[in-house]
Amino acid sequence: MSVSRVLRCPVVIFFFLHLLVFQVSLAQPNWDNLSAKIDNNQKKLGNDVVVLIWNKDSLIFKKELGDFNTKTQVPIASCSKWLTAALTMKMVEEGKISLDDPVVNYLPEFGKYFKNYVTIRQCLSHTTGITDEDRLLKRLADRRKFESLQEEVDEMAARKIRVNPGTDFWYGNVGLNVLGRVLEVVSKKKFDVLIKTKLLNPIGMRRTTFTNLNGGLINPSGGALSNADDYMRFQVMLLNNGKVNGVQFLSPESIEEMRKIQTEGLPIRYAPKAAERFQYASGAWVIEGKNGVADALTSPGLFGTWPVVDYCNGYASLVLVKTLLSEEKAEVHAEIRQLILQQLLNSCK
Repeated sequence: MSVSRVLRCPVVIFFFLHLLVFQVSLAQPNWDNLSAKIDNNQKKLGNDVVVLIWNKDSLIFKKELGDFNTKTQVPIASCSKWLTAALTMKMVEEGKISLDDPVVNYLPEFGKYFKNYVTIRQCLSHTTGITDEDRLLKRLADRRKFESLQEEVDEMAARKIRVNPGTDFWYGNVGLNVLGRVLEVVSKKKFDVLIKTKLLNPIGMRRTTFTNLNGGLINPSGGALSNADDYMRFQVMLLNNGKVNGVQFLSPESIEEMRKIQTEGLPIRYAPKAAERFQYASGAWVIEGKNGVADALTSPGLFGTWPVVDYCNGYASLVLVKTLLSEEKAEVHAEIRQLILQQLLNSCK
């Protein structure tokens, strides 16, 4: 039988087509373009860089540049908010609080200043309506006058209400720090101890802490130190619908709650330049979403670290650095994401 006649045989043609599809399905991503992009932007990102990408069960890309490796511990600033949000959901699961509880139920100081309607959900989504500072240096200077999280939150309770709770979005430290104080009250533990015992240790984040090693104020909205290995463990837990090493740490319902978009239809009164195009969920920005649910989330920090959990495309990525975030760096992170999606076939629809 000639080759031409063999190729005309339907069975043989089906076999070759099946083999071709099978080979394509086994093709490994080619990360050369991504690696080159990171190399070309190393200086812009801050010279010391770690980049990790996980799919649902394994590490698929790793790059370390400069003096950083995956165990290098650095301040992660507002990446901390995502951790505090996850701790909140753990406390909800344990029945200690409810997302729609008024904060005043736990912090009577809020009742003295007519803030009876601010809820835990609004604290998670920066929609409390409480006056906040949009100037970073002023915000940092103001915190130095407090000796405890309780003192800081009591001062927040006394601030003016800009708008009614739940009617606009203002990104800042008020909501998550108020929430951190609520968790202290219900647990009777300092926030840094509580999050270590309830979240960090169970996930295996041994090199992550909210304890201020200089004795300064604990900051639930931006005070964590972490490294790439640790923070990626957290992201993989979120990606895997709350599971850690096959064990359900957070329920699927809690993960679903954390993915709900909280700011649809609300005016965005203040957002950092790098995140102005995003909506907000609970402790994280919404990169992509539909029907009120985030398909991809991020919680970037002031010092430039940029984590992503993409549920639709099935991956988590982390770019860990230690230089101030800027619009220019945000563009690099967006380009990095597009290169990742190219290799993962961008299946999100």
